[in-house]
Amino acid sequence: MVIMDFLEKNGKIYPDDVALVEINPQAEPKNWREYGLIESSPGEKFRKSMTWREFNLKSNRFANLLLTRGVKKGDKVAILLMNCIDWLPVYFGILKTGALAVPMNYRYTKEEIKYCVDLSDSTVLVFGPEFVERIDGIRDQLGMIRHFFFVGNDHPDYADSFGEMINYCSSSAPAVDLDEDDDAAIYFSSGTTGFPKAILHSHKALLNSCRTEQNHHGQTKDDVFLCIPPLYHTGAKMHWFGSLMTGGRAVLLKGIKPEWIIRTVSDELATIVWLLVPWVQDILDAIDAGDIRLSDYNLSQWRLMHVGAQPVPPSLIHRWKKVFPNHDYDTNYGLSESIGPGCVHLGIENVDKVGAIGKAGYLWETKIIDSEENEIHDMSVGELAVKGPGVMKCYYKNPEATAEILKDGWLYTGDMAKYDEDGFIYLVDRKKDVIITGGENIYPVQIEDYLRKNDNIKDVAVIGLPDHRLGEIAAAIIEVKPDRELTEIDVLDFCADLPKYKRPKRIIFDSVPRNPTGKIEKPRLREKYCGKSLVEQQITG
Repeated sequence: MVIMDFLEKNGKIYPDDVALVEINPQAEPKNWREYGLIESSPGEKFRKSMTWREFNLKSNRFANLLLTRGVKKGDKVAILLMNCIDWLPVYFGILKTGALAVPMNYRYTKEEIKYCVDLSDSTVLVFGPEFVERIDGIRDQLGMIRHFFFVGNDHPDYADSFGEMINYCSSSAPAVDLDEDDDAAIYFSSGTTGFPKAILHSHKALLNSCRTEQNHHGQTKDDVFLCIPPLYHTGAKMHWFGSLMTGGRAVLLKGIKPEWIIRTVSDELATIVWLLVPWVQDILDAIDAGDIRLSDYNLSQWRLMHVGAQPVPPSLIHRWKKVFPNHDYDTNYGLSESIGPGCVHLGIENVDKVGAIGKAGYLWETKIIDSEENEIHDMSVGELAVKGPGVMKCYYKNPEATAEILKDGWLYTGDMAKYDEDGFIYLVDRKKDVIITGGENIYPVQIEDYLRKNDNIKDVAVIGLPDHRLGEIAAAIIEVKPDRELTEIDVLDFCADLPKYKRPKRIIFDSVPRNPTGKIEKPRLREKYCGKSLVEQQITG
């Protein structure tokens, strides 16, 4: 069995049920209830939908189109699209040919696009209107790309129109033999170090991510999953895999404003919403400010809010539960090398353990190891390692980096963690983010969690700055909430209860940059405040 079998099954069993909905708030009609009937000036609908039958047949048509262009099993097809209703049909169409899907970060510069295309050996590129200028700037350098496909209106003359061309292709599933051990996809590490690694995954990894996700969150046919994070990332897509497995509906929201999120939950009757930490903060702030009145919305069906992709401040979840006391809360831990979320899982029944990432997820094993790779059984800090069916096959074309992170089937995550007395795992920090000051290890996440308890602080990141005497000192970059005031003295007074060596020695008021999956871009902060380039950071670790 491979993951496309779920799509084929849904197309047969639930042919007329809606599989995907796209909501584009930028094309919002005057009356919210009229969506789908009114188009914006560029022709973009506010609401689009696709049934399971349409989803499956469109994937088949694109697969057959690729085959007519000479794409074969083992080839690589790159995807450079913003979230849209055609994203997943494109992805599954690629998989149905036996080729590998290669999703790329929509924030990539043209240089990064070229780098990732070359690194992955991609020979076909599927892209959207937002990327025309970037592709135009490097097209003559993309010698490996034999075919370009454009998703959208007014395609460039060098690209075929996805929407037009698939209409001439067979809607039958292509006859390609595939099994779990075949290569399926190449994902890229976050790229915040300047040089993303190419992560190779098998069909087995994709298939088991469905099983893990559905086991954790109990999706049924009646659930509606609201998907907001970018689909190029493993996290959003693998959470949606639970809906794929059960035939549930998914809603793709193209925007992150708090009102858009709440209105979409209400009008689309979403039951499961996966949020990133900044969006949770923004929603709660909007409610506190009176910009969102919950009584205006239908939210009674919303059963589960889960947060991931980064450490979750316990204070934030306690605040959420006060506003939404009937919501189940969950968090999952994972990385692209472990096919996204779920290798560690808190579980909705363990809300009293808010702050922990949980225990080994369904089908997974975990351990914490010391610097000599001995397993730790007490509550000391060590590196988290995971093992399971979603572990990557390798870093593509990088055996040295693979050997550093994969050992006897175990994936060494680079995250420092510890157990509590009940065996729950708590993240302490990234191994590379640990600050050593005067011989003491400081874990920035602990300071960040403490500072987020301050009601005036919107976001915070703690990094190490060079210090002649101590080696490094902790610096807190603080983003203050709008219409609030905070001084350096205020922050230092607030930190008085922290152990002296953990108190930040420098306070900087600035915005906190995050990538599309919500992770703080600490390398960019180090570049800004340490004068150490991203390249130097990668070389020195």
